[in-house]
Amino acid sequence: MKYPLFILILTGLVLSFQACKKDTIFSKDHLDFSTDTVLFDTIFTTVGSTTKRFKIYNNNNAKILVEEIELMGGTNSPFRINVDGVSGVFHEDVVVPKNDSLFIFVEVTLEVNNVTNPLIISDSIRFQTNGVDQYIMLDVWGQDAYFHVNEIVSGTWANDKPHVIYGLAAVGYPGIDSNLNLTIPQGTEVYCHKDAMLLVYKSSLDIQGVYNNEVTFQGDRLESFYDDKPGQWWGIRFIEAQQSSINYANIKNASVALQLDSTNAPLTLTLTTSKIQNSDLFNLYSVAGPHVVAENCLFGDAGLYGVYLFAGGEFQFKHCNFTNYWNGARGGPALAIKNNYEYEGTDIIRDFVNTRFDNCVIYGTALDEHIVDTLPGGIFDCVFNACHMKREEAYTYSNYINVSWNTDPLFELPSEGDFHLPDGSVLNNTGDPLFSNAADIEGTARNASTPDIGCYEKP
Repeated sequence: MKYPLFILILTGLVLSFQACKKDTIFSKDHLDFSTDTVLFDTIFTTVGSTTKRFKIYNNNNAKILVEEIELMGGTNSPFRINVDGVSGVFHEDVVVPKNDSLFIFVEVTLEVNNVTNPLIISDSIRFQTNGVDQYIMLDVWGQDAYFHVNEIVSGTWANDKPHVIYGLAAVGYPGIDSNLNLTIPQGTEVYCHKDAMLLVYKSSLDIQGVYNNEVTFQGDRLESFYDDKPGQWWGIRFIEAQQSSINYANIKNASVALQLDSTNAPLTLTLTTSKIQNSDLFNLYSVAGPHVVAENCLFGDAGLYGVYLFAGGEFQFKHCNFTNYWNGARGGPALAIKNNYEYEGTDIIRDFVNTRFDNCVIYGTALDEHIVDTLPGGIFDCVFNACHMKREEAYTYSNYINVSWNTDPLFELPSEGDFHLPDGSVLNNTGDPLFSNAADIEGTARNASTPDIGCYEKP
């Protein structure tokens, strides 16, 4: 009676062993990959990249053993890899279940290379399966730069390499220094890290761009995903600034692109032939009395107000676009003006003096792209002449002279920031020649007798 029981137990053990042995069978095939190259866009030295990822696939009906995964550059490589949640340059015996996949994550940080032009850095990841090696290439374009990290800046910036701002680059700072000047010559590219700011305190800024060689301000993430992401850096802020100028600048993807707080000079800022757009809050925010002269400027998309003139000042805008076609909900118009605020329960009125808008277009996707909020008292000397505006209820005040309302200007492609004028636009040949200028934002000569409204002149 004992033998049948012994045979039964032995049979069970054999079957169990066979089942276990079957479970350890691995495919003799190879891996498949979602890509053969991981390519990073240009990044700055010392600035880490976004994380890229790709998949390795086991398209077999048995699990597969990846004997080795190796970052070929080893610990000296600028790249870093993570295999299924584990970091390191070398991994062994990684099992991928049948008909399944695994993520590989890659990042890169480059060291300063003192090279003016971008250069390509390469490495690879080796995957060994069943004694066969397969490779995924890693490539990144690297760019060296001048870095400004919480420092006082002045003089003239070189334009042979980009400038990257971390934290604060200050042209003067309260309690430390003032009466400084920073000149940024044509062609300079300025990239700003998250929340970074260029501050001008009781000092001056001179941006000297020219057509087709503008000065650019934007965030420091160069991957294409960030091309149109607002709020990547804070902006340029003037506090009691001395007379400053910005010519041919492209300022984009900030929170508050330009902020001017009061003034320390008869003329705070001359702003010409520049584009300020895609700001998370404001393209231009003025507070408490600065004096600004702006010609041939484009104030484009913004998440709150395109331009907000708050609590007084003196302004002359000529041939400017206040055109807000923000993609999604936003909090205000393309142009807002307010002469009052409340302090400790009392309304404070601030004067607007000698303020004019000539040959400007104020338009966008909101019902009211132009709002004026005034309380009586003080001076409100503000004239709109030969402008075209969008507003559900048109203003009929006497300071609106030769103003047209609510007809679509038919911009070429406003959703992508193209505000050139086609034939038949209401802006064509309707400007006031007495308050015009010789050429538009691109250098196109204006019609001397019947100029177009806005910063673009149709040839």
